[in-house]
Order: sequence, then structure tokens, then C-alpha cells
Amino acid sequence: MKSYPINIKQYGQNSVLVEWPNIVDEAILEDILQFVESFKNLNLAGWEMSAAYNSLTLVNSKEEVNFENIEKLILECYSKRMDSKVKNERFLWKIPVCYDVDFGIDIEEVSKTLKLSIKELIELHTSFKYTVYGIGFLPGFMYLGGLPATLEIPRRKEPRLAVAKGSVGLASKQTGIYPQDSPGGWNIIGSCPIPIFNPKLEKPCFVNVGDKIQFYKISRAEYDLHKIEGEVGIYKPEKIALNA
Repeated sequence: MKSYPINIKQYGQNSVLVEWPNIVDEAILEDILQFVESFKNLNLAGWEMSAAYNSLTLVNSKEEVNFENIEKLILECYSKRMDSKVKNERFLWKIPVCYDVDFGIDIEEVSKTLKLSIKELIELHTSFKYTVYGIGFLPGFMYLGGLPATLEIPRRKEPRLAVAKGSVGLASKQTGIYPQDSPGGWNIIGSCPIPIFNPKLEKPCFVNVGDKIQFYKISRAEYDLHKIEGEVGIYKPEKIALNA
């Protein structure tokens, strides 16, 4: 695995930010996740980590960080990251989306802007496997990379004050699902009927950074059925192991 120049910054009294080259690249994401495994193997108490695109935030919930000490430890850990024998399982998740215009409130405008028919837009959106580069903004909000250039569209000029839970949107080079009702400026092309984030569960979000997502089209009737299944907790999204 290739090594990258990393930049380590103090990020408050209890946090450190580690930055990789500012490039959206699966190889960089893989390097970050390999480092995460190496750091976990140190079995240090109180540390939590959050990866996103080309950076990793390390937060110590128990004590203030001695920056010089942790910087040295991070550099040593990065140099030895390939010694880590533990690898997280990665999955491809198949996620249902209804592209009905009642849900895809921007789909007609998006299709005109991109000079695609709605059918072509849906076929493109469902034909790619998207990498989960980060989870944030809202709990369970997945930043998905790998959008084809033909679907790239700027954020809306005026964000909405309310975007419905489950809305599937496009913005610039990304696509994603709103895990709860919230303000937002992405172009909404459909809706996912199943919950992406459930705070009542031991693992509130079933997806991890490094996983992949592929959407598939469902009808309005299937949407209504899966929504009920999701609400009562019996819907199980299809997953395929990537490193089997």
C-alpha cells in the first residue's frame, strides 16, 4: 500500500485532526481505514475516531491531549499500519428508492438541467456503486462518492427549510439520503423507505465508512410496503460481502 504525506493538527483540547492529501480517492480512504485499525490495536482508552474523505478526527473523551506525545504516536502508528492483522468487513448494500415525482420533487428539473430523460437519470443513478466516504452532517447521513459526471449538478441556490426523511438527493459530485427531517440544499430525486439511522439500536447506522451503496428502483406500492416493514423493524437490506 502506498504511503501518503500526512498532516497532524491539534483540534481543540481533546482532539487531533490528521489530514491526507486533499483528493477524493478510494486508495486514500483505504489508507485511512488501515490506520484506524492500527490505532485501535494500541488498545488506548477513551479514543474515538471519525473518518471522512481525506481526514481523520481523533477525540479523547477522558482527558486533554498532549499534542507532542500523540503526534509522535500517530506517526509511529502510521508507519506500522500495514502490520495490523485485523480488517473490518466491508459490504455492498442494496438500497431501495422510489423515484415517483411525489417524492422526487426536483427530478423533473434535474432531468431538464442535465438533458436526460427521467428514465435515463434513474438508470444512471441505479447503475453505479457508491463509496461511503463519510457519515456526518446529520447522524447517519452518508456522503457517497462515485457519482457519474453526467449526474453532477450544483446544490440548489436556495436550500429548503424542510427536507423529508428518506429523501435521496444529488449535489455536485455526491449523492446521499437524508436520514431524518432537516433543512437541506440537495436536489431531491426520490425517497428511500427504510430507516438509515435508528438511535434505539445498539448500532444506530448499519452502514460503515468504506462500505458501498447501490440503489435500485421500486414502485410506489413497494415503497409503502417497505416503509411499514422498516417501521416495525423487519426489513433487512440486502448486503454482499466485498472482502469475502
